[in-house]
Amino acid sequence: MNKISSGKVREIYQVDNDKLLLVVSDRISAFDYILPNMVPDKGKILNQISEFWFNFTKNIIPNHVISTDIKDFPKEFQTDEFKGRSMLVKKLKMVPIECIVRGYITGSGWASYKRDGTVCGIKLPEGLQESQKLSHPIFTPSTKAEEGHDENISFEKTCELVGTDLAEKLRDKTIEVYKKCADYAASKGVIIADTKFEFGIDENGELVIGDEILTPDSSRFWSAKDYIVGQGQKSFDKQYIRDWIKTTGYDPESGKNIPDNVINTTANKYKEAYKIITDKDFK
Repeated sequence: MNKISSGKVREIYQVDNDKLLLVVSDRISAFDYILPNMVPDKGKILNQISEFWFNFTKNIIPNHVISTDIKDFPKEFQTDEFKGRSMLVKKLKMVPIECIVRGYITGSGWASYKRDGTVCGIKLPEGLQESQKLSHPIFTPSTKAEEGHDENISFEKTCELVGTDLAEKLRDKTIEVYKKCADYAASKGVIIADTKFEFGIDENGELVIGDEILTPDSSRFWSAKDYIVGQGQKSFDKQYIRDWIKTTGYDPESGKNIPDNVINTTANKYKEAYKIITDKDFK
């Protein structure tokens, strides 16, 4: 087994020159720190939510998935350790841009808007409230930092980094995928406030969506029935554990275990997101 990368949540193995195996662990990160506790089954849930969305959006843009069936993996990966939490994927030349799309104003976008009325250089109307729906989704890319924090950048800067043609494709596909999935989620009573996508170029020079897609780790999912403009929202994502950290003063660098009830609540939120999106109970 040739492990070529170990991220906050994912492990990447080289299968051959043009294929990788992505494995999603049960680790959870917050504020750029990996927390000491595992969240039971989190990796399987994230992997299977991504699989659902990749299938749902393949008519808009091709994706990197070859198979999620363990029988299709190389022999050394056909074990329980990899079952349900892994994808065999095409190796892509990844674009060095995080493609963030915001349909609602929240998080760092809300903080930026309060400062100067803009988000990533985009001027927004005056008088918006926290968590308000925007008149149309906005593309707010960021750099992908090897270390430290990603940096929000303007669309113009994106054009400088990757070229105008590719930047426009990234923007247009990001918004198109978001709109389709947000409409579907809305029919299930879920608001997708914002999300981020990663794209790569395949061996034919085609733009392909990869990594993960519309999981509770890469998106903000809100309950439509509990949605109230002008405040933070109840969510089905890891915002719960972020909020717990902020309100308790827990130091993510301390290495101290997080209470079981917080971890269990987090796990249940992931399971709830899975059920709402896929119409299936997680097993």
